Amino acid sequence: MKGTDNAERIGPMRAVQSGEISIQQMKIGVIVLGILSMLSAGVVIASAPAIHSGNGLIFYAVLALLCVVAAITYTVGKKAYGYHGLGDLMVFLFFGIVAVSGTKHLFEEGVALNELLGAIAIGAWSTMVLNLNNMRDITNDAASGKRTFVVLLGSKNAKRYHYVLAFLGCSAWIILLYRCAIETENYFILMAGLPVLLFATHIAQVIRITEPKAFDPELKKVALSTFCASILYYALSYL
Repeated sequence: MKGTDNAERIGPMRAVQSGEISIQQMKIGVIVLGILSMLSAGVVIASAPAIHSGNGLIFYAVLALLCVVAAITYTVGKKAYGYHGLGDLMVFLFFGIVAVSGTKHLFEEGVALNELLGAIAIGAWSTMVLNLNNMRDITNDAASGKRTFVVLLGSKNAKRYHYVLAFLGCSAWIILLYRCAIETENYFILMAGLPVLLFATHIAQVIRITEPKAFDPELKKVALSTFCASILYYALSYL
């Protein structure tokens, strides 16, 4: 609707942009998925063993609603925060802090350093995915008036920012695994650090990239590496 996803865009063709789905159909899809998200969140919240008070239920109900609102207002509206350089911050908060710490506190009371380390790692890696997306689309975004953090930083600084995110995420993850191994005497969990090697090869590739379109294949690598790290951590925790 805003014209940002147009014929000049480098990334994969969008469903609405290509005409395969109408704007009205997409709106209906967003509404349906938003409702399903709230319903599934409600089931989890209601059955969470760590939520015993009415205040706790209200807090998580509001948090679930905020997640849906944040997903929509990323691009919807004249003041969409994704168009004003705040997308990275929101991804870090919602995919990292809220997703990790918020979920953990549904089932466990008390705040621990390990959960913060996990939240930082997942948040930083998730933000890397967005940064890659925005580095790929920097020219078209700038021309369309979409002032992402990459547009504000410029191409060279956006790359440096990407390296910082990778270092932050991998460092937090390695410290988390080390602490868990020592605390539980389960040294198998250190194998969950293998995806860090994938991030290292990814950064080596990003350093060599000179054309924005070359960033596109790297999005999947970072997303899948993050997913693999999470799954390995979960599986190896039970050994």
